[in-house]
Amino acid sequence: MPIYEYKCAKCDEEFEALVFRADEEIACPQCKGDRVKRLMSVCGFKSSESYTPSSGSSGCGTCSSTNCSTCH
Repeated sequence: MPIYEYKCAKCDEEFEALVFRADEEIACPQCKGDRVKRLMSVCGFKSSESYTPSSGSSGCGTCSSTNCSTCH
């Protein structure tokens, strides 16, 4: 049972939902709208040293390197 991230087309609310079935209808918890879009999630791994996003980006927003002096 995966947890997916969604964005509502009606009110722009971003939310997570636990999905039990592939054909399950998902509604926005804010406005109850049924026009929601599943977002691409960024998965990360946490070690004892630091947090590393699996996408390969640094996560600081200033660079796309996994090893920069600004945030590491």
